[in-house]
Amino acid sequence: MKKLFTLFITIVSCLQLYAQHTYVFFGSFNWEKETEGIYVYELNTQNGKLSKIASVSGILNPSFLALSPDGKYLFACTESKTKNGGSVSSFEFNPEKKTLQFISKQISGGENPVYLTVHPSGKWLVNGNYTEGSVSVYPISGNGTLEPFVQNIQFSEGSINPERQDRAHIHSTVFSPDSDYLFLPDLGADKIRAYRFNNEKNTPLQEAEIPFIKTTLGAGPRHFTFHPNGKFAYCIEEMGGAVSVYAYENGKMKPLQRIFTHPETCKEDFESSDVHLSPDGKFLYASNRGKENNIAIFSIQDDGSLKTIGYQSVKGKHPRTFNLDPSGQFLITANTATNNVTVFKRNPETGLLKKAGRKIKIRNVSNVQIRRY
Repeated sequence: MKKLFTLFITIVSCLQLYAQHTYVFFGSFNWEKETEGIYVYELNTQNGKLSKIASVSGILNPSFLALSPDGKYLFACTESKTKNGGSVSSFEFNPEKKTLQFISKQISGGENPVYLTVHPSGKWLVNGNYTEGSVSVYPISGNGTLEPFVQNIQFSEGSINPERQDRAHIHSTVFSPDSDYLFLPDLGADKIRAYRFNNEKNTPLQEAEIPFIKTTLGAGPRHFTFHPNGKFAYCIEEMGGAVSVYAYENGKMKPLQRIFTHPETCKEDFESSDVHLSPDGKFLYASNRGKENNIAIFSIQDDGSLKTIGYQSVKGKHPRTFNLDPSGQFLITANTATNNVTVFKRNPETGLLKKAGRKIKIRNVSNVQIRRY
């Protein structure tokens, strides 16, 4: 009887695993509301093939996407790079019906919204506005509707590069592992700003004990992520072409290392863009645009520091963002300048990447988010 029960549990577990589906969401700069702007594909986790299941039109420049913790709602930076514009929008995704439907829209509180993140409670959406250097916080109602922002904090000061850093430019909004803090890499000011986040308050952003950490002057901090163990943080610097490594504890960061995302032969015109870690915390991946158009691959040491392994061409140009699927098997790039998506199979032992599936054409693709349902 015990053997039969064990066999039954094994069969049920296998069926549950088999029943899972992995969906990939792409945002784009469509520049015309009438054309498709957001795309949903299903990822075949055996061979890396992508199959389109849904898309949405009627929205302008949905440049960056974020999913609610339960995967039921999709949020988008809309009207990005639109003069005197800027908004954030919400959509409902139904994995059974394979549909994506518009729910609501609110103004972004600043021109050119570029990054969204959802609080783990599912109650709050945080948006970063690049051009005017601000952050906005929105309550999310139970049906996925976005309420008007309850906080919109503007920053002003710039840094040493008058062309790129004339003023603040918030480029990402990232919660700490315990979600008690929010970090805001500011490309314009060469700072990573920090706020306490009180989930129970009507205005959750509160001043942090240490309001920011300075980065290398002219570095232009862009995207930011934490190690799964919560002890280390990593920031990719767009203008400096490097990843800075920090020790992290209770809202405070201590610099540990700064390592370039390109070989020594590359001396200037850096355009580093995105950074992600493998789910097991053993490898870090960083994307480079400009002349390189590749993914830099690093192994992560026990002390959080990085060691360069190599570089993988993205088989396209201008990889604005990329992402890894929850299993860590695949890495998918959004190559904006060549209007294509590339899927790579990841070797979990070496961290190296190998092209899988086939290229998918998406006009001005700008962002990729992946979730298992």
